[in-house]
Amino acid sequence: MSMKGTLDEAHVSVEMLDGSAALRDVIDRHIHDQTLAMKSAFFVADLGVIVRQQFRWTTKMDQIRPFYTVRSNSSPVVVEILAALGTGFVCSNKHELDLVKGFGVPSQDIILGGTCKQLSHIKYAAKHNISLLVCDNEAEMRKIARCHPKAKVLLLLTSGSCCDREELAIPFGSTLKDCGHLLECARELNLHVTGVKFNIPSCCQDAQAFSRAVSDARCVFDMGEELGFEMNTLDVGSGFDGSEAQLDKINQTLKPMLDMYFPLSTGLSIIAEPGAYYVSSAFTLAVNIIAKKTVARDFSGQTHNALSANDEPEFLYYMNDGVYGSFASKLLCEDSISMPSAHKEVSAEEPLFSSSLWGPYADDLDQVVERCLLPELSVGDWLLFSNAGANNLGAAFTNGDEHTPPVFYSIAECDWQEVHNCGVTLDVRMKNFSLVPCCFQPSISEASISTPA
Repeated sequence: MSMKGTLDEAHVSVEMLDGSAALRDVIDRHIHDQTLAMKSAFFVADLGVIVRQQFRWTTKMDQIRPFYTVRSNSSPVVVEILAALGTGFVCSNKHELDLVKGFGVPSQDIILGGTCKQLSHIKYAAKHNISLLVCDNEAEMRKIARCHPKAKVLLLLTSGSCCDREELAIPFGSTLKDCGHLLECARELNLHVTGVKFNIPSCCQDAQAFSRAVSDARCVFDMGEELGFEMNTLDVGSGFDGSEAQLDKINQTLKPMLDMYFPLSTGLSIIAEPGAYYVSSAFTLAVNIIAKKTVARDFSGQTHNALSANDEPEFLYYMNDGVYGSFASKLLCEDSISMPSAHKEVSAEEPLFSSSLWGPYADDLDQVVERCLLPELSVGDWLLFSNAGANNLGAAFTNGDEHTPPVFYSIAECDWQEVHNCGVTLDVRMKNFSLVPCCFQPSISEASISTPA
C-alpha cells in the first residue's frame, strides 16, 4: 500500500509512528529512497502537529471557534482531519466548497470568503445553502443580493496598514464610514448583514491593532442594529502564524476587549480563520541540489564569475523545485520562505558560506532564497525547508511531465490516541485515508505494508 498522496487524491495512506520513531526517521528514509530513484522533491507531513494545534486553540481561545482557511493548504487529508476535529471552513471557490462538502461538513460551518467572488461561486453557495459570505464593497453586495438573496453577509472592516508589508499591499476592507453606506445599501436590497470581519496580519507587531479592530467592529454592530439588522457574528480573521507565543500575545490583547465589547452573555458567535496556524509547521519540504556554481563576492556584495585566491567564495545552488512549483508563495511575499537546513551531518567546526538558492529554471524570478549561510554542499545533497505547509503545496505552473511533489503523511501513536479521545474514529469520521504501520528499513517494498486491523 502506498504511503504517499498527491493533493488531488481522494484516498491516501498515513503512516503510524510508534514511540521509538521520529519524523526525522521518516525524512531520512524517503531521502534514501529518492536518492536511489528520481531524486524528486517531496513533502513530509506530521499530522500530529495539526492535532496539537487544535487542542492548543481550544485551550487558549475557547470562546472563539476556528474556521480553517482552505486556501492555506487544500490537502484532503488536512481538511478531513480538521473536519473530524470539528472546525469550520473558509472556502474561496467552488473547488474548495466541493472538497469540504465532500467530507460531510454542514453548510452552516462553511464561509464563502474573498471580497471579489465569481457569480457562479455565489450561485453555487446559494444552491448548497451556504449562507455566510464576506463583502466589502457595493458592487459585490449587489451581486450577492441578485444571486443569493438569503445570504448572511459579514462586512469586512479594514484594519489599516500596521506593517511595511501591508503598506505595499492592495487595501481590502471598508472603513467605518463605508460600512455605514454598505449597511444602508443592504437594507435597500433586502439583504441581511449578520456581522463583521476584520483581519490583523500576522506580521503586525502593534499589540493594540486588535483592540482598535474590536472597538471599530462594535461601532459597526451598533450601526447595523440601529438599522434593524440582527448582528450576531464577529470574525476576528486569520492573523495567526502558528506559534504559541503569538497565540498567547493575541489572546492577552483580544480576550479583555471581547469581554468588554462583546460579552458572552449576548450570545454572539465569535469565530476566526486560522490557516497557516494549523499547517505551516506540520509540513517539511525536501529538495535536492541539482547544480552548483561558485562565484567571488567582493565587499560591495557584487558577484563575479572569476574567483581569485583572496576572495571569499559564494555558492549558487540550483534545486529541483522552485518558485514555479512549491515555492510559489515567494511571488506573493518575499519573506514567506523559511531558511533551510542541510540534511547531511555537519560538524560545528565546518565553515559556513554565503549562498543563494535557485529553482531549476534559468530565470531571475526563480530565486528562492537570496542569501543564507550554509556549509558547502555538493550536487546530490538535500536541503530541508521546515514550516512549508502554508501556501506552498501545489505548483503554480505545470511544465511537461513535471508533477507536484508527493506528500508522505505520518502521525505518532500518541497523537492518534488524542484524536480517539475526542471521539473520532477512523471508520466513522475519517474514511478517506488508511493507517499503515511504520517501518524504517529503506529497502522495504511498499507492497509488503498492510493496513492494521
